[in-house]
Amino acid sequence: MEAQSYETTLEEHRLKKLLKSLERKRGRGTELISLYIPPGRQLADVFENLKQEYGKASNIKSRTTRKNVQEAITKITQRLKLYRSVPPNGLVIFCGAIAKGPPGSEVVELYEVTPPKPLSVSYYSCDDKFYVEPLVEMISITEKFGVILVDNNEATIAVIDGKNIEIRDELTSGVPGKTSKGGQSARRFERLREMELNDFYKRIGEHANEIFLKLENLNGIILGGPGLTKEEFRKGNYLNYQLRDKILASVDTAYTGLQGVKEALEKASATIEQMDLLRERRIVQAFLSEVGKGSGLASYGEEEVVRNLKSGKVNLLLISEALDITKVKVICSNCGFYEVRKVADEELELFYSKLKSEKCPRCGVEALSSEGESNYLDELTKLADAANAKVELISSKTEEGTMLLKGFGGLAAILKS
Repeated sequence: MEAQSYETTLEEHRLKKLLKSLERKRGRGTELISLYIPPGRQLADVFENLKQEYGKASNIKSRTTRKNVQEAITKITQRLKLYRSVPPNGLVIFCGAIAKGPPGSEVVELYEVTPPKPLSVSYYSCDDKFYVEPLVEMISITEKFGVILVDNNEATIAVIDGKNIEIRDELTSGVPGKTSKGGQSARRFERLREMELNDFYKRIGEHANEIFLKLENLNGIILGGPGLTKEEFRKGNYLNYQLRDKILASVDTAYTGLQGVKEALEKASATIEQMDLLRERRIVQAFLSEVGKGSGLASYGEEEVVRNLKSGKVNLLLISEALDITKVKVICSNCGFYEVRKVADEELELFYSKLKSEKCPRCGVEALSSEGESNYLDELTKLADAANAKVELISSKTEEGTMLLKGFGGLAAILKS
């Protein structure tokens, strides 16, 4: 499977992180607005709808809820005025009053998202939570695969893009069954039948080549069908060599058509997931190999890795996804004490609420506050960009990923030779 560019991987990672954060946010009433604008929609229509929603909000009985909803609609309208037209993939805006503590602590926050794929939905809601499901579904499966189903009578060629299944072609063979008809000798009948099957396989290959060679970022191909038939097709030179190298799995299926495609995807799912994990394993193992050889090309520990990044020595930077944390500068207004703390994103709101009552380590006075924050992952990737280094995000699903996190602090690098 071809690796995605790290820019794409990071963008997807950031979007997943944002959506998880949005899922946790709650309003005290129906104060959180979710607005989905599909590509091609006129902004004038959106402004008119928001104007109508602002008018409807004036009927809300609760003065606080009414004020918060109208303020959120105003913020959305102001943000949309920065756009001359809807982006090619559409636009999603989340805005509303988020409770930060007791009543009266609400803060109106706005988040805008450019979807990774074109939106197919136009939607507005005002609820006590944000409606993120369409975006979550959009990024849950991002790979693009081809599927070829082959049996002696028919074939199906499909493209899987995320969760979308598109049947691109369906072919029939006209090849007779194995029983001879019309008085033909068994040997002659079988020879004719093999010739017709060969022609059918050629036709399948030509159609598949035409469809798949034009696709950008094709991650792999799943081959399905009855055992012997699909293997005959696989062993023959019916597919272009570039496509033959992309076959990830060969699975037995009882059907062709849409039902067969779904069956093939289900049976190949473990293989597809394993390909990503295998790629991560190879990357971490390459780093561990440099450590074992004592080549001097392995670097680990935050201070050392950052120093090598700043000096442009890093070829490949390995970052555990567990390091997706926020660095917060904490300062004491009483004695001037300050320090930088690393906080997991899901614990950020709790951290800020507890900070107000925490005593300063130096003077013992409850005078601590935050003065700026930064995303640790963003800091590291900016350094990597400046150093022209490749970046790989490593999950903790594999033994090697866990070793990177626990044994090397989740941050390591392979240096330029």
